[in-house]
Amino acid sequence: MAKYLLLKHYRGAPEAANNSPMDQWTPEEIAAHIQYMNEFADRLEQSGEYVDSQALAPEGEWVRYGGHARPPVTDGPFPETKDLIAGWMIIDVDTYDRALELAGELSAAPGAGGKPIHEWLELRPFLTDGPTGND
Repeated sequence: MAKYLLLKHYRGAPEAANNSPMDQWTPEEIAAHIQYMNEFADRLEQSGEYVDSQALAPEGEWVRYGGHARPPVTDGPFPETKDLIAGWMIIDVDTYDRALELAGELSAAPGAGGKPIHEWLELRPFLTDGPTGND
């Protein structure tokens, strides 16, 4: 089994086919989207392929180390992650092809008008072994 991250983006990915921002959806459209996500996760949990998933709140802050005995730095010329990352799902599957299949299915979550979003998801494998120094 190999773990993969399915990363949902607000921006930074190619534009989705049904590209209506969630803050413009009706409450029923939002409920249908969340229901789809929950049912997808439940099905993967039953098959043993689900690890975790989280939706992220729109609030966020960039933080970095400010130096010994100094407060952290909390600003910078960075894009806000709240504008970039909507949430994620972690799956544990037998093959890369299965990870692709599930990412494609997750991309079909309903959005505005109840139609599939066709959003782009970033599929990234977990790093399993660090560099050995022999490469």
